Amino acid sequence: MVVRNGNKVEDAQQYWLDTFNVGDSWRLFRIMAEFVEGFDSLAAVKRPAVSIFGSARFDENHEYYKVARAVGKGLSEAGYAIMTGGGPGIMEAGNRGAADADGISIGLNIDLPFEQEGNPYANLPLKFKYFFVRKVMLVKYAMAFIAMPGGFGTLDELFEAITLIQTRRIKSFPIVMVGTSYWSGLIDWVREQMLQSHPTIEEDDLHIFQILDDPDEIIRYIKRTVII
Repeated sequence: MVVRNGNKVEDAQQYWLDTFNVGDSWRLFRIMAEFVEGFDSLAAVKRPAVSIFGSARFDENHEYYKVARAVGKGLSEAGYAIMTGGGPGIMEAGNRGAADADGISIGLNIDLPFEQEGNPYANLPLKFKYFFVRKVMLVKYAMAFIAMPGGFGTLDELFEAITLIQTRRIKSFPIVMVGTSYWSGLIDWVREQMLQSHPTIEEDDLHIFQILDDPDEIIRYIKRTVII
């Protein structure tokens, strides 16, 4: 949906997956090219990376922007590469924190018809057309996840990482959900409904992630669990 002159207008280009037709197998080469570029570029980074993600809609005055920037700076100073979705808001804050420390600042931007443009603080920017390719990169080359408050995209990335760990498709790594006041309602629902009322998960699954608030505590936790 694109806003033009105050009106929301459908943009056919945003529905890429819906426009696949018989004979469109050539698109597979574009997908493979994105995987190859991502693998080659990120495999060259010789530091453990921490993925920071969250809302694209927070500006630099927002409390969570400030937290993400402080965490990005502190982890970069400790020797970690910082990897984000490459856009504005929390993503910009994480990349900006890494840039503040002259560290490795990776931005995996997604090509969207609205909302997201690449932020200027990534010194290793990559651009993707397909969400699923970018998500593979954010998981495959991360040694820890930091989930700041965000929207549906943040929930998608967060729960995919939790699912991959739960199903043992990837090795367990630290997942930090930042903001007790933001996440506590969701986790209460998970505990009450998914664990207790309609058991669809196990108690151990709730230990896959931690909820923390203080930037220094987050940095200490990552340093303690992801050894360089």
